[in-house]
Amino acid sequence: MKPAPGTVHHVTTADRGQTLAAFLREKLGGPSWGHVQKMVRSRRVMIHGNICTDIGRRLKVGEVVKVLAVAAAPPPKPDDLRVVYADDQVVVVEKPSGITTTRHTEELSWPTRRRQVQPTLDEMVPEAVAKHLAARVGPRGPKPRRVPPVRAVHRIDRETSGLVVFTRTVPAERILAEQFRAHTTHRRYLAICIGRVGAGTIMTNLIRDRGDGRRGSSGTEEGKRSVTHVKPVENFGDDYTLVECQLETGRTHQIRIHMAEIGHPVCGERVYSAPRHFKIKDTSEAPRVMLHAAELGFVHPESGDELRFESPLPADMQRLLNYLRREHAPK
Repeated sequence: MKPAPGTVHHVTTADRGQTLAAFLREKLGGPSWGHVQKMVRSRRVMIHGNICTDIGRRLKVGEVVKVLAVAAAPPPKPDDLRVVYADDQVVVVEKPSGITTTRHTEELSWPTRRRQVQPTLDEMVPEAVAKHLAARVGPRGPKPRRVPPVRAVHRIDRETSGLVVFTRTVPAERILAEQFRAHTTHRRYLAICIGRVGAGTIMTNLIRDRGDGRRGSSGTEEGKRSVTHVKPVENFGDDYTLVECQLETGRTHQIRIHMAEIGHPVCGERVYSAPRHFKIKDTSEAPRVMLHAAELGFVHPESGDELRFESPLPADMQRLLNYLRREHAPK
């Protein structure tokens, strides 16, 4: 029996701890184990918007499992990364959508073969840096030595694209991590959101579980202070807005949560939805969350220089913008 394409299933308390394979067999009416295994390993299943190829993954309450009509694109490779800046202390790269910044805690014990199926950004950066350095010195220059593992000081979501900085030494990691903790870094994002978005500042306290297993604002003093400054860049009627989000703090999923809670979810959002009293529907058919880390600035941990980097919109976001401009052009 073939599952219905594009079906969405929510993990409830009764499903807690089930493997992905067992969950899908139950929800899809009992297809064979082999069929479920093939479906998962061919990149047709997403959990919370992320492709999952592990049939043995244990599910948690509140997670959203989606079966895709067609297989998702393969994960990015080191050649897909662009090294924006590299020296002995820090590396700045453009992360493509579809890859996590670092490996989740429960995945650290995975064997190397299993990790290679879906590598993380920090695992791919050393190879990308080595190629970047080799290209910089040219074929006649000294062959660069093997680049050791890099150290993550911040993260962006799997579906989010854009700028990420890693450090290459312990002192640099400590200094740069303190800048992120103190919120002195510069982080500007671009997002395509549903509805006509106005300028303003969103200030809430975010907690891990708002009551349904998902992150969200507490409505009380409980949680971590989270501040997002929002400015519309381009409106497409009352349907969509290209928005600039400046982070004063950098909590997990902060922009996605804040925009959804004010009734203007990011296009392609599958986890956080607008409150029910907002009659908003996303008809953009965005292939992923349309969110891009466009600017990143920090003080260099060794020289003390202020560095700032910019990243252009990726092709998928640019395509959606071009489509919206055509649809809303004066007739």
